[in-house]
Amino acid sequence: MAALKRIGFAGIGNMGWPMAANLVKAGFDVTVADAVPGRAAQFAAEVGGDAAADAGAAARDADALITILPTSKQVAEVAALVAPVLPRGALLIDMTSGQPARTREIAATLAERGIGMIDAPVSGGVPRAKTGDLAIMLGGETAELDRAEPVLKAMGSSLYRCGGIGAGQAMKALNNLSSAGTFLMGIEVLLIGQRFGLDPVTMVDVLNASSGMSNSSQRKFKQYVLNRRFDDGFALELMVKDLGIALEVGRDTATPTPFSALCKEMWAAALASLGPGHNHTASAQLSEKMAGEILGGNK
Repeated sequence: MAALKRIGFAGIGNMGWPMAANLVKAGFDVTVADAVPGRAAQFAAEVGGDAAADAGAAARDADALITILPTSKQVAEVAALVAPVLPRGALLIDMTSGQPARTREIAATLAERGIGMIDAPVSGGVPRAKTGDLAIMLGGETAELDRAEPVLKAMGSSLYRCGGIGAGQAMKALNNLSSAGTFLMGIEVLLIGQRFGLDPVTMVDVLNASSGMSNSSQRKFKQYVLNRRFDDGFALELMVKDLGIALEVGRDTATPTPFSALCKEMWAAALASLGPGHNHTASAQLSEKMAGEILGGNK
């Protein structure tokens, strides 16, 4: 199969923009599109590459189209739009944190037109998207993953082949479930300790030197919660969506998930309490509200 050189890129939001920028930097011929009017033109002016009016225009004559969109619903809409214009043998690389079952349906429809598809959701947030150090979880046929690898390596330093189509998205949702659980538990730990008289900053240091260490203790508590910034770049709405996908995978595999179900309900409650437009670390404020205690000492 021919190498992937001409890349369409649909969705240049907080994550997509730096990811597409790294493709331009790596020498790929990139054409971007975004639902926000003027954003694609802004990208082309500031970063390089070409701007397209929509995903269909970005996909025309492309070797591959990358999608990184809010949900699988939007991916399905884009897939229907681009299927008539993508050449046979082209590849759809879906980097959305989507629903595995829906992704399999999209892949089957595209296959009827001779278009391949892999799923490649990412982890690492905006900072690692900028540096090209994302972890990318992959699902799809080996030959298609091999073709996509040079493109993916321009955006991520760690590639994990998880299985067939949809496997990457299942892994991403389960990763976020694990992350979400350790975050909420860690916040409760800090609240208990503060009420006991411990300094939460010192507590984070101890956790990071002990068996209680987690991604949240290393990269979130001091950086976004204790300083009250809550500006990590990953939307609370998207975390709740990903937890729903993880629980869906649990149901599909008939796996009992009592703790995970409670975790998902807690995050949904945080979204209901705070409202839309917050980053996911702001969910700490729900635990604070229940405890009547603000981490850092201000009640």
